[in-house]
Amino acid sequence: MKSRILIVEDEEKLRRVLELQLRSADFEVEQAGTAEAGLKLVDHADLVLTDLRLPGMDGLELIHMIRRQNTRTPIVVMTAFGTVETAVDAMKAGAADFLLKPFSLDHMMTVIRKALDVRALEDENRSLREELGHRYEFDNIIGRSAPMQEIFATIERVAPTRATVLLAGESGVGKDLIARAIHFKSPRRDRPLVKINCTALPENLMESELFGYEKGAFTGANTSKPGRFEQADTGTVFLDEIGDVPPAIQVKLLRVLQEREFERLGSNKTRHIDVRIIAATNQDLRAALEQGTFREDLYYRLNVVPLNIPPLRDRPEDIPFLAEHFVKKLAAANASPVESISEGAIQRLLGYHWPGNVRELENVIERSLVLCSGTRLEAEDMRLDTAPRARERTAGGGDFLPEGVTLDEYEQSIIREALRRAAGNKSQAARLLGLTRNALRYRLSQMGLESATAGDNTD
Repeated sequence: MKSRILIVEDEEKLRRVLELQLRSADFEVEQAGTAEAGLKLVDHADLVLTDLRLPGMDGLELIHMIRRQNTRTPIVVMTAFGTVETAVDAMKAGAADFLLKPFSLDHMMTVIRKALDVRALEDENRSLREELGHRYEFDNIIGRSAPMQEIFATIERVAPTRATVLLAGESGVGKDLIARAIHFKSPRRDRPLVKINCTALPENLMESELFGYEKGAFTGANTSKPGRFEQADTGTVFLDEIGDVPPAIQVKLLRVLQEREFERLGSNKTRHIDVRIIAATNQDLRAALEQGTFREDLYYRLNVVPLNIPPLRDRPEDIPFLAEHFVKKLAAANASPVESISEGAIQRLLGYHWPGNVRELENVIERSLVLCSGTRLEAEDMRLDTAPRARERTAGGGDFLPEGVTLDEYEQSIIREALRRAAGNKSQAARLLGLTRNALRYRLSQMGLESATAGDNTD
């Protein structure tokens, strides 16, 4: 069946141009000159294309009204009056995407088709979850819990598209495996999959690593070199730990996401690429938005299809299946005589809190296999990490804030000490503090120390 597009635009000539373009692309079209008139037609629409500046009720209010009536219809907003912040406000209100006037009709068609693709993914997830109800393994991703069944269904639907996916979850939950599953079930399976660990790239080398450089761009650039995005052309880029990308690079990533184009370092030539982007983070990016360390417009471009992978402690029903899988896999790899795992051993695993998630479980099984002398892992064979957790501080204890010192002063003293121990290396200091590099930079700027340390060795 043809998809039906509702155009809400007060300029009659523009409405007519948009209608002709959409009809030529085999869409059915309805149109309205006001938000009030458009509201009466929303129930029949598969997508709403609306201006933000309208007579009477404006576009933002229209979005709120549509969301109260119908949470599923995608909305694409058009604006020539607002800034990017206005468009971000529209996306917060429930819009799927935005078009800044003037825009090309080709770009409009791309945005509309992407929004309809995402809606199709959501529509079919329920039936796929039913089909996958008895499937416990998905490309080496093990799980029979409801959250994992949801993830399997989403992978099935999102993989054939080019929609951007944002994977969120604690370290060790399997974001890398899920990214690979999405790529290898996509039409790009025979093309490159390039993984970029944003934490591992020094900030001063990140731009040249991602986008490449021309000969003579800097001292030591004796030849031209393509970046990771060029290497991934026609394939998939997996941006791991996206929350650690510094602000200057975030701007360039936003351009790649929006326009699929960039320039190499030291070049004015614009290069176009065809890549599908999957990003992953173990941080709370919404908290980073509030701190100002992550761009709002980049977040909403990345967050097209969000996938939240739950920690292992929240899906204990998966632990027996994961344990049996790792016993079979690792026994063969280590030439171990172990063939199975006992119910008692499973119960010990179920009683553990798994701060390291699936990765820690795999390590525990391998360690236990190596040290086991029998053919079955028993409860006493389980080599769990028994290191004590950090002792909690209490208001009555001697480890509380020193007398006469505020929390801000205490935090600043700890940060200064970490910088001293790291000899000014911010990345090392961040690791000592258990922070990301961007979070440390934010705290330094709040302390007025960011510019003072800008010349230090930061990586």
